[in-house]
Amino acid sequence: MRQRTLRARLERGSAMPTITAGEFLLTTDDYRRMADAGILGPEDRVELIDGQIVPMSPIGASHLFCVNTLTRLFAEHTGDDVEVSVQDPVQLGPHQEPDVALLRVAAEPRVPAAEDALLVVEVADTTYSYDCRTKLPLYAEAGIPQVWIFNLPERRLEAYARPAEESYTERAVRAPGEHVTLPHTDHAVRVADVLP
Repeated sequence: MRQRTLRARLERGSAMPTITAGEFLLTTDDYRRMADAGILGPEDRVELIDGQIVPMSPIGASHLFCVNTLTRLFAEHTGDDVEVSVQDPVQLGPHQEPDVALLRVAAEPRVPAAEDALLVVEVADTTYSYDCRTKLPLYAEAGIPQVWIFNLPERRLEAYARPAEESYTERAVRAPGEHVTLPHTDHAVRVADVLP
């Protein structure tokens, strides 16, 4: 049986309403209700950014390798007070799903919020410009203390720290031969060991 996509489910109705950008912005609760109602399913690679449902790029082999390597390293070297979250939502006002996030462990079940995030990681294979121009300012505005962007085409890590309004005041670029210390650990890894 063929999986139904978001587009197919929306096109089932004969009179599909047209909404232009900026007419109606969704809240995180709207987005969750759409998922609960089956309008958005697990096969729909989308996220909510600034109130708009945005398609996510397909995950390629290089992206998958980098995310899996980071997940393993974080899980091996962080303590019990840190949770490794992989491609799960972190509520920043607008709903976003970073590739990897290090979060403070929550006392009760809930969607993590910006104040829970210790580090957010984006792995940019084809999305580098979008991650820098759209997501990075949102992370800074939400007060995420550190953001790492693995720029796969350029084979480097860009580490951002100290958020101030919609930007970060510190930016460090690490080449493949350089080391970076995993946040909330004393363990350093070579950037090349994370890159495909």
